[in-house]
This record gives sequence, C-alpha cells and structure tokens, in this order.
Amino acid sequence: MTRFEFATANRIVFGAGTISELATLAPAFGQHALVVTGVNQDRAKQHVAALEAAGVACRFLSVAGEPTVDLVREGAQAARFANFIIGFGGGSAIDAAKAIAAVAPNSGEPLDYLEVIGQARPLEHAPLPFIAVPTTAGTGAEVTRNAVLGSPERRVKASIRSPLMLARLAIIDPDLTLEVPATITATTGLDTLTQLIEPYVSSRANPFTDMYCLNGLRRAIKALPAVYANGADTAARADMSFASLLSGLSLANAGLGAVHGFAAPLGGMLNAAHGAICAAVLPHATALNIRALRERAPQHQSLQKYARVAALLTGNESATAEDAINALAKLCRELNIPTLRTLGLTHAQIETVVEKAAAASSMKANPLPLTSSELREILERAI
Repeated sequence: MTRFEFATANRIVFGAGTISELATLAPAFGQHALVVTGVNQDRAKQHVAALEAAGVACRFLSVAGEPTVDLVREGAQAARFANFIIGFGGGSAIDAAKAIAAVAPNSGEPLDYLEVIGQARPLEHAPLPFIAVPTTAGTGAEVTRNAVLGSPERRVKASIRSPLMLARLAIIDPDLTLEVPATITATTGLDTLTQLIEPYVSSRANPFTDMYCLNGLRRAIKALPAVYANGADTAARADMSFASLLSGLSLANAGLGAVHGFAAPLGGMLNAAHGAICAAVLPHATALNIRALRERAPQHQSLQKYARVAALLTGNESATAEDAINALAKLCRELNIPTLRTLGLTHAQIETVVEKAAAASSMKANPLPLTSSELREILERAI
C-alpha cells in the first residue's frame, strides 16, 4: 500500500435540521461575520437572524452566477471588518466565501494566488476562519481546499489552492436542498457523480478515497434519478447530500481528471452551469480514457475500477469498463442534459479549449495523459 495523506474540514456536522446549530457553533469564531450567498438571500436570512440574536453582527454579500476574480477582490475589501466568513449557498457562494477568506488577510490581490493565469503564490497568512453551509448536493466545496474563480477577460477558470483554505466548520443539512429545482438537481447531481468517478480512477487514488468514492457512487446512482423525479424525496436528498460530501472529500485528496480539465476553460467560455458542462463531457471523456488505457496500459488498475463503476451503474456484476460509457450516456439523456453545442460551444473553439484543457490542474490526475488528438475527439463527441 503506497503512502497517502488525507485532509479535510476541521469539523463536519451532517444531518437533517443541523442548520439550527449554526447559531450555537459560529459565535466561537468571533462577533463579526461576512455572509456570502447566491442571489437569493432569503433562506440564509432566517438562519442568520438566529446568529445575530446570539450576538454576531453580520453583513451580506451576494454572488450573481459563478465567482470571479473581481468579485473576490471586492469581497476581500468588504471582509476587513469580519472575524470570519460564512458561505451559504451552492458551490459558487461557497467558493467565493472560501476565496475571500483566503485573500482578505493577505497582501496583494487574488491574481497573486491564482493558478494558471496568476502567480500561484502561497498564502502568506492563514485565511480568516471559514464556515460552509451548502444548499445544493453538487460540488462538495464545503470540504475542498481550493476555490474556483472565473476570469471573464481571459475566458477561463482557475483555482486559488491551499491546505489552509479548508473550512473550520461545514454544516451539511439535506433539508436545505429540498427546494432545488429539477434542472439544478440534475446538473449538480451529475457533478457529484463525476467527482466520485474521477478521483476513483485517478492516478492519485488511494484506499481511503476509494472507500469514499464507492460509498458515494452506490448512493448517487440510485438517489439521483429518484430525486430528479421527486424533489421532496427526503431520503434521496439525504443520500445526494452525503454523496456530494464524499465527492468533495475524495477530489480534495485524490484529484480529478479530464472532465474537470475541460470544465475549467469551458466554464470561462460558455454561459453554462459547471455541472451541465461536466455532465456533457463525462460519457465521452470516460470513453476516451478507457480506450487509451486499453491501448497503452492494459494492466492499469483504473480499467478494473471503470468496470466496477459500470457494475454499479448497470446492476450487472459482469459489466465491462466499456459498459460504463453507455450507462452514463443513458443517465444524461434521462436527466435531459444538453450537449456542448446547445450550451454554446462551436467547432471553431475546439482547438482553443484543447490547448487550455491540456494545461488545467485537474488534467494532471487523469488515469494517464491523453494526447491532443484524444482531447479533441472528446470535444467533437460532446458537441
């Protein structure tokens, strides 16, 4: 067994109704909080009111869409008064809060610490304490050590990354996801599924993350179609919230792969949700990964892992790795996932995306390196 490390949030509180504990747990971090939410602050406000009654003065900052470098720059200034930051919302709100917490006590500005398009400098000082409260079952951002930011002028996304960015407290209450619309349930849920498959077959996988990935896959494969059909299914919502948490634990410690390698440039170029992009790419990246493994590394353990994924997806213990491809494509059709063409990608943009994806951080953990022609074929199939 090879050496591995595992790191995660300082404290995780999971379960229906646990959001009520925010008012008792958060005051330990100070008396002034910046609360970062999505556009709709209503769900957060009722819980923040209890926090304010406990003596914590709160200010709000809304994130319209996915977080950008400019928004984090603005948020870091707004956080000067704060002892700690709360991210209350989907992955965008949590990533924004995480980045603001990291940048606020440090000199310079977000680009100094951003990978790929920035200087990727290490943080000089520890971030402000950060509390994550997810309201979707998708990114697992509540337990990851990076924050993904968009740079509209460069048409790309990149991460600020540091082990110091892990949340001090993550409260995961599945009841907060009950009102999520079916479309968002589908795209965030397929992001969760992708984040369970990619770390499982990753070149950096280890027995600890494998355990989490398999548990999460068993839950998500059954719960996602159920909760898409009936958003009030509390058992399925709980399974998806737990699977999302497991996906975040896994990717933070084993990395991702080609799907997320493409999601970085595509997310900067298209006006589309991250989960929708991942879902559109997932079956095709899986197909090319399996083919490349068959051709160049037929004894690679990731082939056996893809076969295990296929068995879970199909319910057939004799399934081959290739069976995962059709099963994933079928699931995407059932959840009405659009193609990359529908999301706005044109054939003329493929070369630019391939070039940027090859340099993406997530691509480094793919089971094996893919050639430019293989990356191009993934996009041509997904479009």
